[in-house]
Order: sequence, then C-alpha cells, then structure tokens
Amino acid sequence: MKRKIEQKLLEWKDKSDRMPLIINGARQVGKTYILREFGYRYYKNVVYINLEINYAVASYFTETISPEKIIRYLEATVGEEIVPGQTLIILDEIQSCERALTSLKYFCEDAPEFHIVAAGSLLGVAINRQNYSFPVGKVETITLYPFDFEEFLFAMNEELLIKEIKRCFDGMEPMPEGLHKKAIELYRMYLIIGGMPACINAFNKNKKLLDVPNIQKEILDNYIADMAKYSSNTESVKIRACYNSIPTQLAKDNKKFQYKVVQKGGSASVFGVSIEWLSLAGVVLKCQKIEHAFEPIAVYADLSSFKLYMGDVGLLGLKSGISHQSILSGDGNIFVGAMTENYVAQELTAKGYNIFYWSSEHSAELDFVIQKENRIYGVEVKKGEHTKSKSLGVFSQKYGDAIPIRVSSKNFGMTDKVKAVPLYAVFCI
Repeated sequence: MKRKIEQKLLEWKDKSDRMPLIINGARQVGKTYILREFGYRYYKNVVYINLEINYAVASYFTETISPEKIIRYLEATVGEEIVPGQTLIILDEIQSCERALTSLKYFCEDAPEFHIVAAGSLLGVAINRQNYSFPVGKVETITLYPFDFEEFLFAMNEELLIKEIKRCFDGMEPMPEGLHKKAIELYRMYLIIGGMPACINAFNKNKKLLDVPNIQKEILDNYIADMAKYSSNTESVKIRACYNSIPTQLAKDNKKFQYKVVQKGGSASVFGVSIEWLSLAGVVLKCQKIEHAFEPIAVYADLSSFKLYMGDVGLLGLKSGISHQSILSGDGNIFVGAMTENYVAQELTAKGYNIFYWSSEHSAELDFVIQKENRIYGVEVKKGEHTKSKSLGVFSQKYGDAIPIRVSSKNFGMTDKVKAVPLYAVFCI
C-alpha cells in the first residue's frame, strides 16, 4: 500500500548528516508496516525489535546505552551482522523503553554510520519520559497520519483519477462530469472507511463496507485501552469523557469545544490535561481559533478557544452511529456536515498544515485558515452543492490578501476570485 512518507524516508536514508529517526503517530496508522517494507525494499537486511514484547532487549538498555555494546548485543540476539548503510535497525514501540529512547542521542553522536529508526505512539514518546530526557536535537521526527484521500485512491488502484484531479486543480478547470461523480462517490466511501490501513485492507479484501465497522470498533477499543495504560485511573476517566464527547461537540452549530458538554460544570482546569493527552496521542486534531489572519497566523491564536476533530473520519462515523446509507446518499443528513469538516481537518493536517479557524465579532466564522509559506488561505467547507454563506465573504473583505477557497461537492471553478475545490481534491491544496 503506497504511502507518501516513503519519499521522506528515502531522503532521510541518503542524508550525509543523518540522525536517528523517530516515526510518531497514533496507534494503528501503519508505522510498523511502512518501516519494515521500507527496510526490505532499500536495505540488504532488517533487524526488527519490538521493545514492548521483547523484554530481554528492553532490559539490556537499562544496563548500557553504549551504541557499540548495543550493536553487539542485537547481532547476537538476531543472529545477523549489522552493517552500516546496509542494515536498517527498527526499534518498535520505543515508548515502552525510556532508556532506548535516550540511547538514540549516543547513536547520533558516537555511531552516526548506523541506520536506526524508532517507532512509537505519539502519546508514549511525549508522555512516558519520567526518568530520562528526550534526545532533543539528536533525532529527526516524522509523524505518520492515517491514509489521506490521495493515498486511499492509490489503495483503490485509481492512479489515473489522481492525475486528472491534480491536472484540473492546477488549471482550475472542471473535471469531466463522469469522473467528477466517480470521485465524489469514492470520497463518500472514504468517509465511511476512513484512513486506517486495517479498515482499507478489510474493504479491499471483499469490497464490502459491512466488513469495516468491526475493525473500527477494535481500533477504538485499543485507544480506550491506551487511555487506561498511559494515565492514572482518575485521568483516564476524564480523557475518555472528552473523547466520547467529540461527536456531540461537532454536531453543535457552534463547534467550539465546550467543557460543559463533557460534564456539567466542566472547565479547562478539570479537563485541560485530558485534551492535551488526546492531542499528543494523535487521536484528535486540535484546531485553534485565531483573532487575526495575518502572517504568521500562529501568533494570533486564542489559546482558550479551539475545536477538536477525530484523527480519522471513519472512526468518527462509527462513534457517532450514523448509517452508511446517510453518508452515501449525499448531503441530506445534518451530521454529514460535521464529518465533512472533520475530513478536511484530517486532509490539511496530513498535508503538514497547522489548522486554525477564524471568527469575527459579528458571528461570521470561517472553518479553516492555513498558512503556506507567506500566503494565507481561508477555507470554507460545505457538505453539498449548496454553497451560500457569508463567512468567506466577510473574511475576504477583511483580509484582502488572503486566498479564498470554497470546498464543496461542486466541480472546480473560479467565482468572484473564490477557488471552488471539490471535496475529493483537498489533498491538492
């Protein structure tokens, strides 16, 4: 299954000043799979160690973090020679072994010739550092997200459709109607399946959407198990309550996260740490409000106001209980609008953007504002073809240099300087 991260891995492999690499990301987004495939494809051999289940290797790191001794020990353990430049060392679930995380600093300083990559859930790497410091400045980090829609199309063997979407986006010219309808149908399927590799595999096996929910439920159960594993009993209850409230939060007209929805009388002092936990875990996406859309937009963030989206739109669909029929039929169901917004948040985040939203004092609110180099983009999201809204107009009038984009079910086009981008082409922005 083709992933865009492969190009970044190749760039890392070929660097002259290469440092150990950490792949972050939520559980089950495909970190282990992509690293092993990358190793088998571009190296002579791969030494793979799962530190969560290989207690012998994990315990050895408590004895020493000398790269020379670790390499000798790993060679003896796996029965293979580790050759610089020819062997890829993969330390999986590194969050379960703090000393292994610390050892990466010494691989960087004393043994840079070895190609070593670590994988771990974002929450583990971020939180499970009680005794040893994170090797800041001594490692490179990349975050892997669920499949975005372009990667989903690759998995569906739709490479030619991807090329056509990109061509039409670049020229802002309409897609042929037949292809436009096909792309919209695939987009609606993506809303149901989402971007988790196991869900895409399950669908590809029999081409049945009915096979997907059981996989999604298992993933959600694993997330809940992590909440208990990586936090205290009291905190895990709060984390779960915040997580369970997201569909309700997104169903509101005002999608700003409200603590009172989680619990009557709830506040940032009670649930703030829980929100941070979910964000660091990679299972939610945080979209901060900005007060002004000037470059750099991040400095104008209102830290007290934000929206939370699920890290995967397919999991949101399952958690909300919306039927597959409602999603496939189009824009009739109100909650499809929330799912559409979540999808766009997911696509923009996977593209590398920090996501913000803007609201005026006169109740106009724009779904997303992003910065690309020195340009500001205002993005309005609509679930169907009905695109009437004053928010983008108010934003454009106030910030004339910003580039306005309207994402909807409509085909490509330009109207009053507003770029019309179909929902299936958000990965092009």
